[in-house]
Amino acid sequence: MSEPAAATAPSASSEQDRGLIAKALAGDQGSYQALVEKYQRGLTHHIRRLVRRQEDVEDLVQETYIKAFGALESYAPQYAFSTWLYKIATNHAIDYLRKRRLPTISLDKPVQTRDGEMQMEVADSTFRPDKPIVEDQRRTILQEAIDALPEKYHRVIVMRHQQEMAYEEIAETLGLPLGTVKAHIFRARELLNKYLRDRRDSL
Repeated sequence: MSEPAAATAPSASSEQDRGLIAKALAGDQGSYQALVEKYQRGLTHHIRRLVRRQEDVEDLVQETYIKAFGALESYAPQYAFSTWLYKIATNHAIDYLRKRRLPTISLDKPVQTRDGEMQMEVADSTFRPDKPIVEDQRRTILQEAIDALPEKYHRVIVMRHQQEMAYEEIAETLGLPLGTVKAHIFRARELLNKYLRDRRDSL
């Protein structure tokens, strides 16, 4: 009777990840940064295979980290952190592509039938009388979150998302290294995400 196969020992990389995750959950910000640096290149390459536009890739990478770190307590250590992280990245990229490629139909354009042209009339099943009010509340809360950011984070998030400037343009305008700009935007998004989570009941 053959002996059962021995369980595969965790790789050195997995052990390192588990140590960093434990420290990160204990509040060590340096461990978060170490995880970002370890997987930055591979994650960027992975998302670039799904999304071609470089500016979108950089945003999606940062947003993946924010999603992953926000759900880090749910990570099961018996699985590879890299597998878990890449699954989050894949789902996020797919959601992004799906939103960009939603099919649209013009409701103003007449439809050609055998009896001539017919105006399209579609009942709006999504109509909510309070929708404009809710959207105004969300915009107000988001603006409050942006206004509450420290100045160095406030200016980059405004330039990136309200003025739609490229990372390189922001770096040149502010006279900062490109890596610093990306780090500031990443941190700003984390702070915004935390603010919005805290205000979720108001949304």
